Amino acid sequence: MKALVLAGGKGTRLRPLTHTSAKQLVPVANKPVLFYGLEAIREAGITSVGVIVGDTAHEIREAVGDGSAFGLDITYIEQEAPLGLAHCVLIAREFLADDPFVMYLGDNFLIDGITGLVDAFEAADCDARILLTRVAEPQFYGVAELGPDGEIVALEEKPVNPRSDLAIVGVYTFSPAIHEAVRAIRPSARGELEITDAIKWLIDAGRRVQSHLVTGYWKDTGRLEDMLECNRIVLEAIEHDCRGTVDGLSEITGRVVIGPGAVVENSVIRGPAVIGANTKIDRSYIGPYTSIGDGCTVEEAEVEYSIVLGESAIRGVGRLSRSLIGRNVEVTKAAGVPNACQLMVGDHSKVQVRA
Repeated sequence: MKALVLAGGKGTRLRPLTHTSAKQLVPVANKPVLFYGLEAIREAGITSVGVIVGDTAHEIREAVGDGSAFGLDITYIEQEAPLGLAHCVLIAREFLADDPFVMYLGDNFLIDGITGLVDAFEAADCDARILLTRVAEPQFYGVAELGPDGEIVALEEKPVNPRSDLAIVGVYTFSPAIHEAVRAIRPSARGELEITDAIKWLIDAGRRVQSHLVTGYWKDTGRLEDMLECNRIVLEAIEHDCRGTVDGLSEITGRVVIGPGAVVENSVIRGPAVIGANTKIDRSYIGPYTSIGDGCTVEEAEVEYSIVLGESAIRGVGRLSRSLIGRNVEVTKAAGVPNACQLMVGDHSKVQVRA
């Protein structure tokens, strides 16, 4: 079995951060979201992986390499424009050949991986097995209607009156029959070849399409709130590990990971939290569910429930909360009344806040 990982797209919901960075490489607990997916694929016993790349191809290639660091054999497939998920299958035909495969959207986050889905697909006689999860507001998702044996009998994209609360998650398993389906469909109103249309084609053609419910945590990490929530979930499971230097005036409480070369001076860190390698925390407070990347500086500042990417500096900020700070960003204090603030800041920015 092979895997097709989608790492293109423009990440519009995470702008301005994704103007200069691939959305799949935004970190959760200091590890890019894409890496969790690649690790899940390896753990499912799949080693041959095609990665669809677009405008951020160079950055994805640089981060992932040939896949050997993950125990994978990576083949890169360039998509000229984001023309739909089914288009990704179409252009990957040579790589996929006639092998069954799992298609994994690179910005999806599954805490329990995909081994159960892959095993169930391989054991079943079907042409597709689609990952589903129950959601509170199905009208905002692609929604599946199931038959009595768990087979998918209908799909609707963002229905006004949903027939179920089962939303389609961005992980699919397919037999080679999907290739006929993606060739048969036509672009949607938004000019894309939709994978839901290809799955509908399979259903209409009498092919067997089964469902598979998510058993653990799932998020599409396309928004700030989702990134912070994923960060929280991962940090809940970390174990205390200090490889840096902490002085006698500092207080470390709870599960905190401090990377090699990091220095903590006269500061308070309340876990769960991760402090990256070669980062300096000085006269500051780092609150729970915070990830500070490598090579950062936090001085006379308070940061909690936030993600700070590498090589950034936060100085003199009274309270920074529920924020996502890009790489090489400088956040400093401006004169004014103290107040909490929420930020999503792109790479190479400079911000002054009244705090």
